[in-house]
Amino acid sequence: MPEIGSPEFVFWFRQAAPYIHAFRGRTFVVAFGGDLIRDGDFGPLAHDLNTLVSLGVNLVLVHGARPQINQRLEEAGLPLQLERGVRVTERDAIIPVLQAIGQVRFEIEAGLSMGLANSPMANADIRVAGGNFVTAQPMGVREGEDMQYTGEVRKLDVAAMRDRLEFGETILLSPVGYSPTGEAFNLTLEDVATTAAVALQADKLIFLLDQPGVVDEQGELVNELTAAEAEAYIPSERSTSSDLDFYLPCCIRAVRHGVKRAHLISRHMDGAMLTELFTHEGIGTMISREPLETLRRAIIDDIGGILALIEPLEEQGVLVKRSRELLEREIERFAVLEHDRKIIGCVSLHTFEEGEIAELAGLAVHPDYRDGGRGEQLLKHVEREARRLNIRKLFVLTTRTAHWFVERGFAPAEVDILPMKKKELYNWQRRSKVFIKTL
Repeated sequence: MPEIGSPEFVFWFRQAAPYIHAFRGRTFVVAFGGDLIRDGDFGPLAHDLNTLVSLGVNLVLVHGARPQINQRLEEAGLPLQLERGVRVTERDAIIPVLQAIGQVRFEIEAGLSMGLANSPMANADIRVAGGNFVTAQPMGVREGEDMQYTGEVRKLDVAAMRDRLEFGETILLSPVGYSPTGEAFNLTLEDVATTAAVALQADKLIFLLDQPGVVDEQGELVNELTAAEAEAYIPSERSTSSDLDFYLPCCIRAVRHGVKRAHLISRHMDGAMLTELFTHEGIGTMISREPLETLRRAIIDDIGGILALIEPLEEQGVLVKRSRELLEREIERFAVLEHDRKIIGCVSLHTFEEGEIAELAGLAVHPDYRDGGRGEQLLKHVEREARRLNIRKLFVLTTRTAHWFVERGFAPAEVDILPMKKKELYNWQRRSKVFIKTL
């Protein structure tokens, strides 16, 4: 993060403002393993969680306890048995398991209770809610192995959880559930977290893991995936050592069942969660049900976003200046390209009485997104719309981007070819070049 007071900090803070507004009152489920507690890294995470709470985010935390359970079982001389990466919990092991889970829970509650002056937790008011929210059932026999006291979530007391969240409390769920007969079952944190996120229809499901996120064949981080795209990264055979193998399928299931976004973020980078949530680029992998970018007809609420795109280009002389009032009158002519609720591109189509000719205008793409073919996407949208209206010719006036349009089939033309109304408004001082394309 840039140094406070620097222009970079001001820019970053302004970029974060839309997210701060959008996240207020939303529900996030954040899941992390017991290794984060074991390694002493919960303090910085507590600071970030406190930041989210202070911004009005409803938090549900789900913790694991695998290394703590392993230690307890080793001390008790009990075997560590895994079936495809999931612990087989024998009857003799359930007490050490519950003790380890309780130990981790107490450490988390203590970390969330900090309030030292001159620290990020100063004046923190995180009230932690817990209880028997999770009803469990035995996992049963899997591939010939009786999982015994390893269970899976049967249901959650969603009404009680919503009450706690509306009361301003942070819910802490442990990987343990209880059956109607009073038995306790050891659960996986990913099962608890995913079920909770789906049941609450959370806005985000966030997993903190050892890996930075999903990486491609070249070893590069993949920042965004749809659920369908993410399936290609699920290995045919699950590894017993990779968090990603367990969490990625859960992310896919969550977004397909109503969770808006799922995130995979490294637990090893300080502030990774805030960077992922409050910057456009992020730092992990975000998974959504549908593509994050949509091309749609503009509405009146988009005017602020359109102005933010075109005003820098107007100042450079690339586009003709338009007032807010003019945009309001012409908003139905615009289409916008939206990326995760942020407008990153716009274009407009102006028709005339002559009928067979129309103008492409106001084509702009945010500087951070200009290398992905989005300008061409907006151009093709206008061409499709023009054909739908039986328009045969499309023209554009430009001072700086002539080559871009020529490369896409536009040819130089004289001012005389313009419709009468446009010809009357032509600015001879600006001396825009005219290009035309037959559709």
